[in-house]
Amino acid sequence: MTDEELIAAAREAALSAYAPYSRFFVGCAIESVDGQVVTGVNVENACYRLGVCAEQSALSAAHLAFGLVNVARIAVAGGDGSGGSLTGDIVCTPCGGCRQAIYEASCLSGRDVQVICSNGEGSTVVRHDISTLIPHGFGPLNLKDAG
Repeated sequence: MTDEELIAAAREAALSAYAPYSRFFVGCAIESVDGQVVTGVNVENACYRLGVCAEQSALSAAHLAFGLVNVARIAVAGGDGSGGSLTGDIVCTPCGGCRQAIYEASCLSGRDVQVICSNGEGSTVVRHDISTLIPHGFGPLNLKDAG
């Protein structure tokens, strides 16, 4: 799958987000090492802190479909999804909590997972490795001294 196809999957997924409060629709597409793709969306809640990010949603789907150890690449897109297509100029990057969750998958897989970030329009794309998005991340190895 090309970067463009993975971004298109994230943009398409975003249109199914439940974002009545922020009105910011986010979609995430995750590709496995063997080419399987799952998606997730943000799901907001009237009790704001109970909302779920698109990346967390997609990581849960990836875990069920092929296991976090097999995550190869992640695409994220966000913007205004109130019309027939996702729009917006600003490149959407994962929040801090989602960066931590992606880092966990990276630690499990032994790969520096690539995170492809897009604006709503899909016209601007920035690629990051998770290690650059969360340097000095806290992962499973940090717990080796736990009793």
